[in-house]
Amino acid sequence: MRILVQKFGGTSLSTKEAREHAIRHIQDALEDGYRLVVVVSAMGRKGEPYATDTLLEWIEQNGNRLPERERDMLLCCGEMISAATLCSLLHERGIPAAAFTGAQAGILTNHVFGNAHIVSIDPTRIRSHLSQQEVVIVCGFQGRTSANDFTTLGRGGSDTSATALAAALKAEVCDIYTDVDGIYTADPRIVEDAKPLGQVSYTEICNMAHHGAKVIHPRAVEVAMEANIPIRVRNTFGTDQGTLVFGQRELAGGVRQVADRFVTGIAHVPSITQIEVTAAEGQYDLQLRVFKAMAQHHISVDFINVNPSGVVYTVFDHVADKAVEILKELNYAPRYRKQCAKVSIIGGGINGVPGIMATIVEALTEQDIQILQSSDSNATIWVLVKGEDMKPAVKALHRTFGLHNR
Repeated sequence: MRILVQKFGGTSLSTKEAREHAIRHIQDALEDGYRLVVVVSAMGRKGEPYATDTLLEWIEQNGNRLPERERDMLLCCGEMISAATLCSLLHERGIPAAAFTGAQAGILTNHVFGNAHIVSIDPTRIRSHLSQQEVVIVCGFQGRTSANDFTTLGRGGSDTSATALAAALKAEVCDIYTDVDGIYTADPRIVEDAKPLGQVSYTEICNMAHHGAKVIHPRAVEVAMEANIPIRVRNTFGTDQGTLVFGQRELAGGVRQVADRFVTGIAHVPSITQIEVTAAEGQYDLQLRVFKAMAQHHISVDFINVNPSGVVYTVFDHVADKAVEILKELNYAPRYRKQCAKVSIIGGGINGVPGIMATIVEALTEQDIQILQSSDSNATIWVLVKGEDMKPAVKALHRTFGLHNR
């Protein structure tokens, strides 16, 4: 069977008009001869009745003491409503379809409620329905434990459901439908002349997703990369092919094009606090004590610079006060700066090329933007700037590296 997996996000299903567009993509895929698995998110966004964030608010308004197991049970309802709704609309059009929860689709996870990881997928039941030429609709974002409890996969979990099912079914491709025309060189809400990317590698999109681009979840890309399943990020409301994400075994010419690209895009993450802790004379265990304390209190750290005199790192603004309090309890005197932003320059052509950092510094200096901290990896250079400088920094770097001319 030629199998295609389509995933529709919340905005792709939130209105009658949006659902009609989704159904048109389903019909097009069927006409192309595919057996189809459709993964759905909960309809809408915060404030709309079936959205995940609305269900979370419901918990807060009703005691706010729901245990994690029962919390996941409630959060799974949004996707079930989407799946049942879409199933009904397909039958109305004479298209055979069957809807399944993540558990019924064979998705087994670990027992980490709220952020579960997929352990295995048994696609036997899905294959049986596909062989009967039914569209199989699967609730994204969810699975079950070995004890048959509902679990959710965390933010962006429907993307992971889709790519994991595509891998288990050995699908030709996995289409991720959203409300934008694919993956852009920067956030088009910040950079007006940002350009959609026709092709990106798994590594490039993983880096972009990890560092602020929200079109697709990085865990979903990692699953697809391991199974070598191509992904297309497409607009529900259009017919364009969007952005193709692929690996080394597809489109040999495209691989060369992507590999030779100097800079792929600019990503950003706002609302970050920079923390600096300085060691006293002879205090060699500071780094261990600081990072062990952060880990014990489940505070994620990033942008880490370690030196003999101390450490500098970042946390999200919403946990900054807690992090500073913990450090003071350890008798440190941390210096910190809230409301910063991380801006990332991403591209396969960065590694080993002299002058990249000089270009970045020059571009930001011309805009009177102070670099508070910097770091780099094989395919990414990060700079930390003040929050008010984030948008000017993204625009300046996008222009400096000529991404508006793509």
